[in-house]
Amino acid sequence: MAFVELDGLRMHYRRAGDGARLLYISGTGGDLRITPGVFESPLSSGFDLLAYDQRGLGQTDKPAGPYSMRDYAADAAALLDAIGWDAACVIGVSFGGMVAQELALRHPEKIVRLVLACTSAGGEGGASYPLHQLADLPADERLARQLSISDVRQTPEWQRTHPEAVERMLTWSRAAASIGGNDPAHLAGAALQLDARRRHDAWDRLDQLRMPVLLCAGRYDGIAPLHNMDAMARRMPTAELKVYDGGHLFLVQDRKAYPEIVNWLRR
Repeated sequence: MAFVELDGLRMHYRRAGDGARLLYISGTGGDLRITPGVFESPLSSGFDLLAYDQRGLGQTDKPAGPYSMRDYAADAAALLDAIGWDAACVIGVSFGGMVAQELALRHPEKIVRLVLACTSAGGEGGASYPLHQLADLPADERLARQLSISDVRQTPEWQRTHPEAVERMLTWSRAAASIGGNDPAHLAGAALQLDARRRHDAWDRLDQLRMPVLLCAGRYDGIAPLHNMDAMARRMPTAELKVYDGGHLFLVQDRKAYPEIVNWLRR
């Protein structure tokens, strides 16, 4: 395991592979101990891949809050500096896409190419689904609700008629959720992330970005709806939008997604 001290924050990170530098910023609840993860994805081949546990999550420190997108972006920038990278390609997924927006706005010189996947700009551009409203539900009820919103085709009726598929997804979700367990620091960090997510709003500033940007959306995503991604594409002068056959997890649902993202990053 690798750790680095960033202005008093002890951050856990992992780095592997050879090739172009690529920083991966994970989504809500991201934890490098969850498998399969980004290091089991096609991004692990042909890139010098760097990923980390964000503040409050995984094996990174969990300082007192509140946290802001500015804090998360500052952590990412400080990690790049600590690794010795002056610039890199960046991919942010879901909540990580929100962090990546803030990173790009505050440190554009650090980003060569930017991929924003299944995310939202906030403000007039539209917010992602308010996951904080589900936080107090019983675990299995919360996970079932998340199935419905992660892919709008997975309605309660669909779930009733596809019990084996639902159980496979719930088994993975339960295993991922169990890694942090009921540790108070873990629960507090997760809640602080949801609070920062709720307050995310980069909409008014997105037109300032000038690096190449690829926006990737799932056609059936109920967490970061396609219309949010389309609004971002129209707001950002250098952005192109790709729409994939899937929901919030289109990266694993549509076999075209990863190859097209990899090819775009290598341009």
